Amino acid sequence: MQNVFICKHMKGISTIQSKIFLYFRDAMSFLLWSRVGTLLAVGTTKGNLLIYNRQTSRKIPVLGKHTKRITCGCWSTENLLALGGEDKMITISNQEGDTIRQTSVSSDPSDMQFSVMKTDERISTRESTVSVVVGKKTLFLFNLNDPDNPIDLKFQQPYGSIVTYRWYGDGYIMIGFSRGCFVVISTHIREIGQEIFQAHNHKDNLSSIAISQSLNKAASCGDNCIKIHDLSDLREMYAIINLDDENKGMLTLAWTDDGQLLAVSTRRGSLHVFLTKLPILGHACSTRIAYLTSLLEVTIANHVERELPVTVSVEVEPSFVAIGVYHLAVGMNNRAWFYALGENNVKKLKDVEYLGTVASMHLNSDYAAALFEGKVQLHMKVKVWMLRKNEKLDSSQQMMINTVFCAML
Repeated sequence: MQNVFICKHMKGISTIQSKIFLYFRDAMSFLLWSRVGTLLAVGTTKGNLLIYNRQTSRKIPVLGKHTKRITCGCWSTENLLALGGEDKMITISNQEGDTIRQTSVSSDPSDMQFSVMKTDERISTRESTVSVVVGKKTLFLFNLNDPDNPIDLKFQQPYGSIVTYRWYGDGYIMIGFSRGCFVVISTHIREIGQEIFQAHNHKDNLSSIAISQSLNKAASCGDNCIKIHDLSDLREMYAIINLDDENKGMLTLAWTDDGQLLAVSTRRGSLHVFLTKLPILGHACSTRIAYLTSLLEVTIANHVERELPVTVSVEVEPSFVAIGVYHLAVGMNNRAWFYALGENNVKKLKDVEYLGTVASMHLNSDYAAALFEGKVQLHMKVKVWMLRKNEKLDSSQQMMINTVFCAML
């Protein structure tokens, strides 16, 4: 009997939390968590299905969902489950395992996705369209609201086979092909079947594409390079990243949700991660400014005094930066690192932990003031104390508090 193990991953260590006993003796061929809930779908080589609710521990076995191996599938944001199998059938089921729609396709399905087709009047934003690659040659669109009229999109033979595709924007699809080109189509019924844009990005092959909605950028990888386009004008090449050592080619390309990092795996077994978006983070004191120039680097500049910029390597990717007359502070969450600014060098002094997540920090020549959870905490050298009501302050302390609260307004 087959089992599924559910593990919890914390601080680099995975521990088994629970074990699911399947009702079927046939081997598993498909496994996928819901995008919005605690449901897990398990498909088998004989077409059986199990839906497991992690929250309630309820198991729903469904015998004969397909007649052959389940090979692909996807969940919608409404917890509908679409499955494809070697029986060349597409089934749409609810979270109870009941089949609510089904249709046949001409060849083996793969790479199934839920999305929303483009219409003149968008009545609903619910994901009501299932897209699936059929036989590596066509893209099949199955609208749950119009199940009798599926759309089968075919493409030019010189493009090669379909490698991957991504939905983006208002019902657009970018499709990557094995011979190095990608094509953009619209799912609007008036434009369906028409190529809006086409580019031959790679000489020999294309292995993956990725889209970042937050950056409004699209990337493709193939041969030994990555090419990035701006979605607002795909004709313009935004950037080209060459990986000359990767002579065996690329595999998969993916962006983080915030668009900050772009990762690519290669056939040589390497993983390359590139910084594509740097958080805007900085602080000023008099005519001196400190700003983030890399994930682990802060640059200090004083253009008024015509001083040469100084770069400081920091411990972590900071969420706040503060600069004073003689010091620099960087930190994240409830921790900050302090540096002394010399004429020719920068020296790390110490790190401090606070009783809450720091929202902002300000420095003057004598004190550091950290704002968290409605409180201000002051530092003077190694002494740390909390500002309380009716606390008597000297002139330097009072000036520091006034500076902090003025900055908060």
